[in-house]
Amino acid sequence: MKTNANNRRGFTLVELLVVIVIIAALAGLTAPMVIRQRKKADQTEAVNNARQIGFSLFEFETSYGSFPDEDTAEDVVENTESTLTPLSGSYSNDFFRQLLAAEMTQSEEMFYAKTTYSAKPDNVYSTASEALEAGEVGFGYIMNDTSAFSTSGNPARPIICAPLLESGSGVSTTEFDTDIYDAKAVVLRIDNSVRSLSILRTSKKAQLGGGKSLLTTGEDTVWGTETEPTIVPPEVK
Repeated sequence: MKTNANNRRGFTLVELLVVIVIIAALAGLTAPMVIRQRKKADQTEAVNNARQIGFSLFEFETSYGSFPDEDTAEDVVENTESTLTPLSGSYSNDFFRQLLAAEMTQSEEMFYAKTTYSAKPDNVYSTASEALEAGEVGFGYIMNDTSAFSTSGNPARPIICAPLLESGSGVSTTEFDTDIYDAKAVVLRIDNSVRSLSILRTSKKAQLGGGKSLLTTGEDTVWGTETEPTIVPPEVK
């Protein structure tokens, strides 16, 4: 017997609306989980890259006596005749460029950390204008005012960090973005361990513990009383 096409029953408007509501509810439940997983993956990538930078910094110190600063910049140019300038300046890009010039790394990729102002490096750095261009670095570089720290200091001292907060006036040198890694800051220490520090959503400060923020100095801190920790920010494109 042939089925009469006119007797075939389709979805009613009410049934379609019920299906749409169910799909929307499921999407609403899973979306936050997907976002958290994405942020966790970005944080893990930053942790891995920070550790790679650490290896290069320690190798650099073995050759030049400290981590990159203005003094080592002159030594790098003298020893390598590199044209990948500038090798010091107002941005972490400038100091990290010393690691490329001194051939402590063969890739720009490890300098990437997810921020609102960074993008994946193109890994092209044969000329000065191409090496760690603005936007290709996501980490801030922590110095002792204008001088570099070294492994002779407290091993718990941070030396690079991310993600710094971007504002209308540029990248902050004290505040962190609470959204990128779900209120976590990725910090590489002198002992080459990488820590994820909590960021206070009110003050935007990364917390070292004991109620002290990342740059707090004093007798009972990792910095002591005779240092002036300063974050050199990445350059924004």
